[in-house]
Amino acid sequence: MTHVTNLQQRQVEIITKIAAKAYQQPLLNSGFLFQQDVRDNFYYASYLFAASQDQTIPFEGDREQAKSKAEGVLLLLLELQDQQPESATYGHWPLNLFPSPKEASKNTLPVELMGSLMVIFYQRYAHEMSSSLRSSFDTTFNHIYQSNFYRKPLTAYNHHEAKYTAAKLIFGQLYEDKALLEDGFQSLRSTLERIKAVGMVEYSALPWFWHWVQAFTCAWELMKDEAIQTTLAEMLDYLWNVRATYYLGGAWAGAHSRIWPHDMPKDTNVLHDYVQFGDFSLPDHMPRTEYAGFLTYEASEAIKAKALNRLVPTEVTRQVPKQVGQGLHEDDVLHSYLYLTESFAVGGMYERIAEFDNEQHRWDVCLPLSATPGINHAYFFHPGNKFGEGDLRHQSEYVEVLFHRNVIMASYQIPEDQSNQIIGCLPVGEWVEETSGLFGLCGQVYMAVHMDQPFQREVGQDRNVVTSKGNKNAIVIECMDKLTAQAKGIVNLQQFASRMNTKQPDYQTSKEAFNLTYTNMSEEILVLRCGPDREITRLVNDQPVDLTTYTVA
Repeated sequence: MTHVTNLQQRQVEIITKIAAKAYQQPLLNSGFLFQQDVRDNFYYASYLFAASQDQTIPFEGDREQAKSKAEGVLLLLLELQDQQPESATYGHWPLNLFPSPKEASKNTLPVELMGSLMVIFYQRYAHEMSSSLRSSFDTTFNHIYQSNFYRKPLTAYNHHEAKYTAAKLIFGQLYEDKALLEDGFQSLRSTLERIKAVGMVEYSALPWFWHWVQAFTCAWELMKDEAIQTTLAEMLDYLWNVRATYYLGGAWAGAHSRIWPHDMPKDTNVLHDYVQFGDFSLPDHMPRTEYAGFLTYEASEAIKAKALNRLVPTEVTRQVPKQVGQGLHEDDVLHSYLYLTESFAVGGMYERIAEFDNEQHRWDVCLPLSATPGINHAYFFHPGNKFGEGDLRHQSEYVEVLFHRNVIMASYQIPEDQSNQIIGCLPVGEWVEETSGLFGLCGQVYMAVHMDQPFQREVGQDRNVVTSKGNKNAIVIECMDKLTAQAKGIVNLQQFASRMNTKQPDYQTSKEAFNLTYTNMSEEILVLRCGPDREITRLVNDQPVDLTTYTVA
């Protein structure tokens, strides 16, 4: 059986599941399936329509009824577009359908991704559509094209501009607008040149990364011009290589510039990973369906091997651009560290940046999705701007870190006028509590979590939530897999806890400084120090951590 067939089978599996849900879910009084996000109506109706027409897709239901239901939702959706050329929101849809679809205010976001995906859906299924739906799509496309929403210059090289670039290519080709097509091609080349030279400003940004992938895959599938399609393939190779670099069994390891609740502390936005790599089970919960069942650019064997083969531990040390338009001198870049093994990954970002909506995820231990039945990330943070109870995101700036292979050291020196509580999240597993910390076995991984201050642990169904109070605090985490532990004479959790409990970090803090020292299981001495002048020192066996060796790729 070929990889392509496996890939296509996984797409059929996704279409089948989503179509079944769309078929079984009652329509709202408005005639829509969802009121929260207009795009979900398009995605679910698309899958339902596809299942109703493609006999190779398993479907338990009346296919004619399914088609009728899908067309009804799509027609209502297309009617919501602002089709008044003089309007400030010409070509746009509402994002959320409150208080009612007709009263909902228009938003610039839906057309960015949904507009291009509509074209590929139309190209595939126009012949099976009713004449009224075909006509409605034709009208919709014309208004998208005439709205010129995509005619914006490249300034930030972000996910919005990636989608504008794809739209220029798609609608330039659709309407035989050579100038627009060339504009899109130039934007594509400039974007690719930029991110290859300095990296992506939106490092590991979820869900934004998948919008890059979907927009450019859509353009690649539609494009007739060979040179443009070749460059799109180059872009997609770059994007999938980025994904493979931080991939661990369906999980996204390392620091993120943005995360949503469905990305942390458990990876659940995984459909594109499932189609491409297929090394974990398709979950029942699919918070972002989008077009993973329809769009796939198959990554090369080398990229897939990079993602799927973690037998040899790997260190990834990367420079990340802090802001667009600046040179690459020291103050303009961030430094991302990641240590990947077959069973776990450890790492994060050395610098704190107040990213969009304060959604930077600074550091964590990451496990493959299949490792535990619940969450798959372990991390601690001091709550910052936009933090809300129960949502383990939105970190403050009050942490300094040191990463070295399987060890994370984090020191929290919190001002007196700030909340003095840090919060931790740990996967389910076997855990031993000691006064000095927690020692656990999660899947194939032993995890020692040393804590400077007393703590409380709340055991939930899918996670452990740990709180620890004190304006001066620190966390040291060391991980090892069962085989490594066994080589050190450790064959169970009690032995691990006993051994690690003797290896307490040395915590020294004062009003103006802190000094955190830890000797790991490999007898390496790690030091994280901050002096009175706030200068940070990071040492491994008396040698400074050298961030100047970090590279763009």
